[in-house]
Amino acid sequence: MDAQILSPREAMALPSKTADHRIAWGSAPEQFGELRLPAGPGPHPVVVLVHGGCWLAQYGLDYMGAMADALAAAGIASWSVEFRRIGSPGGGWPGTMLDAGAAIDHLRVLAQSHPLDLARVVLSGHSAGGHLVLWAAARGRQPIGSPLRTENPLSILGVVAMAPIADLAASVAAERPLCNGSAAQLLGGSPGEMPERYALASPLELLPLGVPFVIVNGAEDRVVPPAHVAAFAEAARAAGDQVRLEIVPASGHFEPVAPGTAAFGIVLGAIRELLQVP
Repeated sequence: MDAQILSPREAMALPSKTADHRIAWGSAPEQFGELRLPAGPGPHPVVVLVHGGCWLAQYGLDYMGAMADALAAAGIASWSVEFRRIGSPGGGWPGTMLDAGAAIDHLRVLAQSHPLDLARVVLSGHSAGGHLVLWAAARGRQPIGSPLRTENPLSILGVVAMAPIADLAASVAAERPLCNGSAAQLLGGSPGEMPERYALASPLELLPLGVPFVIVNGAEDRVVPPAHVAAFAEAARAAGDQVRLEIVPASGHFEPVAPGTAAFGIVLGAIRELLQVP
């Protein structure tokens, strides 16, 4: 079965077109995004795409281009964002989370010059990017005084999270730590050392998120095991969230972002449903 699973190298080599626009949303070199627009005058529904890579600076957004192209073909605009990460100046705590939120909110600026429908926005992220979109969905729940608090975050219709790292404390404490335990690097210490940071940055600690969301995970995912997302989905339901969990047979970590796979078909269907795109 493993022979059928998409490898990281194959995922990074997924072909894609050059984005319609590459736009800086901040002043740091990592603060930019790629905007792709479908045919037609719009205004178009939008998906904000957030890439994975264990929050590490050596991994970027390029591999999300194939997914963005498929969204454009389906009549959906995408804003694929880059942000400061572990190893880049300002990355980690709190910059990585603040950047994710600011990049999402930059859609308000983009909509002034591009045909985007801000009433129809969905977030979709992969792996560590799945953490960031789930976290961003609950930004309105950050307490006063939190360094991650944002006033008036952009409203969204929901989230499609692909193999998300949804419980940061568990990701570090697992027998095989997810992403080699890089959540500890992201937050500057272990859960025991930085409990307040985990409480503010981990989607599990922010439940209920308050928007519907779908989680798509490969049954053969060795990076983010199905048990990790299943535990989070169960906790989200218990907290009152509307959540659907899809564990896809014969799929690994990267199939959800790869057009033509069964997992990507589920992702695209979930995005269409949340955006109410026929």
